Amino acid sequence: MSEQTIDKLKQMRLPVFAEEYQNQKGNPEYMNLSFDERLTLLVDREYDSRINHTIDKNIRNAKLYDSNACLEAINYRPERQIDKDLIKELANNHYLDDGLNIIIIGASGCGKTWLSNAFGVNACRAKKRVKYMRLPELLSDFEIAKIQGTYRKLLKQLGRYDLLILDEFLLTSVNENERNDILELMESRCNKRSTILCSQWSPEGWYQRLGEGPVADAILDRIINSSYSILLQGSSMREVYSKIK
Repeated sequence: MSEQTIDKLKQMRLPVFAEEYQNQKGNPEYMNLSFDERLTLLVDREYDSRINHTIDKNIRNAKLYDSNACLEAINYRPERQIDKDLIKELANNHYLDDGLNIIIIGASGCGKTWLSNAFGVNACRAKKRVKYMRLPELLSDFEIAKIQGTYRKLLKQLGRYDLLILDEFLLTSVNENERNDILELMESRCNKRSTILCSQWSPEGWYQRLGEGPVADAILDRIINSSYSILLQGSSMREVYSKIK
């Protein structure tokens, strides 16, 4: 009958429950536990497995540049001047619940991408849906979607992510169509979903790269007024962690 029970558990897609049941059956130490205690262990194993599977799946789907990045491993070298209290506050993921943004600013190699990915992994751990993209890649996707007639579908899809990470944000100037695409994206997410923007330029420099004017004003208004800012300073982290010394 135990074999039939195990088969039924597997058919019901409870493989970890079945595995733990087999472990308990063959281990006399479990005989001293009550029915409720043993059942709790079975349920906990299955539950933890499913949570971990969801987290792993979310991290894979996020397409992060570095899926091993984590907030616990941040390098707080004094020259980087990273605010530990701010990182600790953001680590609780409340900003995601409030639809707030994070702007990460710094020179090339300072660790913007890694830090944004660490926030992404942290969000995945909280079972949030995350997506990492480079802005040039996203703008190209918008152009393709317009040709294929799936532009609104793409916008809707991007609007569902709890956290959208945009790397290389406004590294170069954008044209009118790209500027309008950025506005549509920010409008779809403003105060509803969170966005992390990694840029070598401060928001003051974004205005010119957005072509100035009312559309640029509208984009900045939807980003800046609901964003935390992190300025990364110091030497290149690529130099610090280079395998060639």
